[in-house]
Parts: sequence; C-alpha cells; structure tokens
Amino acid sequence: MKILITGSNGLLGQKLIAALRHDPEVELIATSRGSDRTTDPLGSRYRDMDITNRTAVDAVIEDVRPDVIIHTAAMTNVDACEQDPPACRLQNVDATQYLVDAAKRAGSHFIFLSTDFIFDGEHGPYREEDVPAPLSIYGQSKLDGERIVQEAGLQRWAIARTIIVYGIAPGLSRSNVVLWAKDALEKGTPIKVVDDQWRMPTFAEDLADGCIRIAKRGATGIFHLSGPDGMSILELVQRVGAFFQLTTDPVSAVKSASLGQPAKRPPRTGFILDKARRELGYAPRSFEAGLAVLQRQLPA
Repeated sequence: MKILITGSNGLLGQKLIAALRHDPEVELIATSRGSDRTTDPLGSRYRDMDITNRTAVDAVIEDVRPDVIIHTAAMTNVDACEQDPPACRLQNVDATQYLVDAAKRAGSHFIFLSTDFIFDGEHGPYREEDVPAPLSIYGQSKLDGERIVQEAGLQRWAIARTIIVYGIAPGLSRSNVVLWAKDALEKGTPIKVVDDQWRMPTFAEDLADGCIRIAKRGATGIFHLSGPDGMSILELVQRVGAFFQLTTDPVSAVKSASLGQPAKRPPRTGFILDKARRELGYAPRSFEAGLAVLQRQLPA
C-alpha cells in the first residue's frame, strides 16, 4: 500500500512516519514544505510539496499515484486564522481542494484531518453525525474542507476529527498545551489557564494509529479520534503538574472572556468514541498513560 502524508514535518506527520517507515506492507511517501526535518531523514521517500500550489500538488500526486493520502497539513493556530482569514483559507480550504482534485484523478483514498472546533461547544461530547456550528474562522475553514472532501465524488474518503493533540517530536514549529504547561510549571512562571473550556486531549501516537487503521481498513466516512478522558484546560494543567510532580501554585484560573483572544472557542467539546472503537479497533491511552510515554521520549 502506497501512503502519502502531507505535513510530514508536523507532530502528527512525524508520528505517522515513525509508525509506517518500517512497515513491510507500506510504501511511504512523506511531503511537507521545505526540507525533511525528521531526525532520521527519509531520503528519496521525502518530497518537498507546497500544498498551496496546485501545480506542485498535481505534479507530486500524479508522479506518486498513492493508494492513500493522509492530509495532516493545515494552519492550526486559531487566533492567527482569525487575524488572517485569506491565509487560513488558502492553507485549509484551497489547498484541500487541490489535493482532493489530484486524489480523485489518482483514485486515492483521501483521509482528511479535522477538528472539534467545527462544533459550537454547547452540546458536547459529540457524535460523528452531530450538526456542526463553528464559532471561529479556523473552525469554519476545517468544516469547509470537510465539505470539499464529502462532495468531491471521491471513490473513497474519510474524515478524522481530533482534539488538542499533544506529544513531542524534533524540530516542531509549534508547541502544544502539555509541553507548554510542563515548561511553565518547571520554571515557576505565572500562567493564566481557563477553567470554562472542556476538552479530551489526544496523544499524537494514538491519533496516528487511528489514521493508519482507517488507511489499512479502507474505512470511509467520519471518525472521531481523541483521547478518552474529558477535562477542563485548568484540570489538564493540574494533571500535568501532578504527573511530573510540579507545583501548580503559579497557575491562576481565569474565564475565557478575560483573555481577549481574537477567536472564540467552543466551551465544551469532547467526542463519543464508540464508532472508532467498534469499526477501527481504536483504543486510545488514558491521559496519564500518554504522559508516561511522553516522559520516556523527553530529552534527558
């Protein structure tokens, strides 16, 4: 099975590579913009591909003709999307259209990564068939991407929605809430953390496993792939502190409205994972089990 990954330099992309690069059943092609940033370079299995350039996308997909495309690349900074809608649309909507069009010609199974932010957070946790109502430009862009995938007439497509992905990988351009919290608590830096947003954080390795299960099973439709444990962002930070035996004294609980962030966040998301467990055999780790793996991966 020939699997092409977009966004291979990102957190999920690197976890997919780690899981697939030695899989005898898979021919892996990794793509991202610029050079390969993985610690063990992929050589000829890596392609520089700018997803916002239709010509570049067409050339790579036509040359590779992958059986599966796992599209992880996106603009995911929610406030940056709110402040620069054209850039958000180019990376999350237009680029998805370019990839979907190329996938359709190649007959590829297209797997699109989406988000809990397509929901308004009034009725979480959510099932796959619940009605989206995004509050932000980022959430709308991912919903627009979902609709492109669903309406393109692809032979096979799947949408994998996820929530707050955490983990560690080399050369990441962005941190994540767990690493941010751990770093702040270790330094004793005063931090403000919201207590009125509720999520189900997802360990990156578990998300990668869910995506691979979709690919190998040829599964189609929408799947919710998150961690199994729901908590407020404040509780998340407190649990990081407890696990790493760090004091949370510098943490101040605040309401979302007090932060003045450009983009609105849904108050309560979370996913009901029954479909992914049943159809994919998806079995995500508990939050603390994910932290235990992360602890072993951290530099000494």
